[in-house]
Amino acid sequence: MADVLANWQCVQARIRQAAARVGRLPEDIHVVAVTKGVAIERVQPLVEVGIRAVGENRVQEAIAKYESAAWRDEIEWHFIGHLQRNKVRQCLSFADLVHSVDSLRLLAEIDRRAAALELDEIKVLLQVNVSGEKSKFGFAPEEVPRALEQACEHKRVLIQGLMTIAPYEEDPEDTRPYFRQLRMLGEELSSKGFPRFEMKYLSMGMTNDFEIAVEEGANLLRIGTAIFGERQL
Repeated sequence: MADVLANWQCVQARIRQAAARVGRLPEDIHVVAVTKGVAIERVQPLVEVGIRAVGENRVQEAIAKYESAAWRDEIEWHFIGHLQRNKVRQCLSFADLVHSVDSLRLLAEIDRRAAALELDEIKVLLQVNVSGEKSKFGFAPEEVPRALEQACEHKRVLIQGLMTIAPYEEDPEDTRPYFRQLRMLGEELSSKGFPRFEMKYLSMGMTNDFEIAVEEGANLLRIGTAIFGERQL
């Protein structure tokens, strides 16, 4: 079984090195530990050393962990998987940040459910399909400005940035154009003053490519395997 704490220290060292290469402060870069398929007992040591957030891909698995974790209020719970509209109510019961809003219909459903649950503000990111792969969800980059214009009618949703999933590449350097494009899109959108939008988070980079993502401006990294090892998913 993987040594979670040793892996965590290695990930932190790699982040510091990547940040130093581009003159960034490592404390501005946060890891969302992807805990899909990970027993809750293996997550607790990370909480004890100060991890900021865990990320779950499946609503039911997330709820089970959230309800059983004695330390649940010590960290943020992020939902990072594809969110179906019929699972929004359950997702809002635990998620501090939803990374994967990939359509206006989903955004509207989040707003509707938040109103029904009397929740004042739901924080989300828009998922952008920068690579254009048909297997991936998300807005095309050119669709995002229009989405932000329409999103302003949803008063209980605050869009706090953008997320993408780069294609898997044998050479992580090949992911750089996708990360750079998302960063540049975020910078462009930030200058336009859309209501209900702030460019606070750039969620990109996973185990295979997070160092490139750091060099291109990511401040939320979604890392699972590099921390927990290979899992049966």
